[in-house]
Amino acid sequence: MKGIILAGGAGTRMYPMTSAVCKQLLPVYDKPMIYYPLSALMHAGIRDILIISTPSDTPLFTKVLGDGSSIGCRISYEIQKKPGGLAEAFIIGASFTGNSPVCLVLGDNIFYGDNFPSTLRAIVKKITSGATRAMLLTYPVRDPERYGIAELDKEGRIVSLEEKPATPRSNHAVVGIYFYNSDVVRYAKKLKPSPRGEIEITDLNKCYLADGGLSAEMLGRGFAWLDAGTPASLVDAALFIKAIEERQGFKIACIEEIAMRMQFVSPEHMRSVIKNSPPSDYRSYINSIINEIIKN
Repeated sequence: MKGIILAGGAGTRMYPMTSAVCKQLLPVYDKPMIYYPLSALMHAGIRDILIISTPSDTPLFTKVLGDGSSIGCRISYEIQKKPGGLAEAFIIGASFTGNSPVCLVLGDNIFYGDNFPSTLRAIVKKITSGATRAMLLTYPVRDPERYGIAELDKEGRIVSLEEKPATPRSNHAVVGIYFYNSDVVRYAKKLKPSPRGEIEITDLNKCYLADGGLSAEMLGRGFAWLDAGTPASLVDAALFIKAIEERQGFKIACIEEIAMRMQFVSPEHMRSVIKNSPPSDYRSYINSIINEIIKN
């Protein structure tokens, strides 16, 4: 399976913070925001990744992440000239995706939960084995009128999908990570722009729903889903990450640690990667992980 991170958009809700840099490169506590969706793909075992961003921001992502070889991944880049909807990512990334299944993750979404990595890998297995053709993750929210909402039956199957409904049929919000089989590009190319001029992800999901190929994975109380797309939610996300890291002593979304624990790279490789990085708590943490893995 391949992965796409959609990190475009104008970031107007974050102005003036986004006047010089896109929101996905703003810090969420001790790491750039892009590290969090990237870490989700890595936890899923996905190593071939496309980042879609604006013409001005793409060089900045290249500077931060390079070609991905330092973390045992292959990262490539495509440009989205103007916001065209989430599902446009599959049209822009059609040559990258080819005939492979793909996971799309939004660049301002943060996921955290003890069983989340194993959940992701189980979903990848279901898609790649053909057990299901598409999978959405849902999360209960207090204000469902703000989100894309999935109505589920008693067996947890998706019955209907609505985008920011005035009268929601459920409180199960669809979170910003989506799994599809190789039909996704064909479906996306058939979609027509919505009244706001964008190719909507909900319309794409409805294609799979109509064909009986859409499944859901419900995330429970032990899981956190944060959308860091506004100034207030960015602060909330940073405080959440800070609290967990300081209390438990490990870092969330440390892509270097994930690369080693997933065996994408060896500890020796990572030591050579970070040896020239500036002294910091982050480098000290990675060195401690290197020593731990070698010792064990």
